[in-house]
Amino acid sequence: MILFGLTGGLASGKSAVAARFRARGLPVLDADQLARDVVAKGTEGLRAVVAAFGEDVLTPEGALNRPKMATLVFADADKRKLLNGIVHPRIGALTQERAHALAEQGKPLACYEAALLVENGLADAFRPLVVVAASPSLQLARAMARDGEKEEQVRGRLAAQMPLEAKVTVADFVIHNRGTLEELERETDRVLSSICARVGVDATPYGLVGS
Repeated sequence: MILFGLTGGLASGKSAVAARFRARGLPVLDADQLARDVVAKGTEGLRAVVAAFGEDVLTPEGALNRPKMATLVFADADKRKLLNGIVHPRIGALTQERAHALAEQGKPLACYEAALLVENGLADAFRPLVVVAASPSLQLARAMARDGEKEEQVRGRLAAQMPLEAKVTVADFVIHNRGTLEELERETDRVLSSICARVGVDATPYGLVGS
């Protein structure tokens, strides 16, 4: 089975592209959901986090208090490295486990969606790589409308990210999100057809014609 990558930036439209892939019947493995799953209540991953950081990072119900954990590691590089050392290997293992399960089901193609795919040095592990791109001004406007944040807050978040231009340089396919959702979905379909053609997968199960 081919597991290709999907990434983007703040308010670039990556989630909308992933939703379109799913609507076409393509399995999508979401790195954010995998990150939640590996530290879900009762997991070995959560026990490792508690062993490293203490029970104060738990909610009264025994789940991980994600906002508290984020605050704890945000300004402390050593704690962030410690958490990443616990979580990242488990995300990798769970990704492979779920990809194997999809292959066992006979799925020829799936997508791995991750915001930090390029930053984490994984671009070559998930080829072809799709990058969803938008101009900084569009990212700013969309994020402000979506999240209800002030302009300076969004600009700060954008400044903390790898520029989309840098991700585009390592992409195999770029989806430019400049217009309407309908335009984005058409471009997504075109790219999915092209991916199928490149890797030798029949596009018709996804309601598409190979290109």
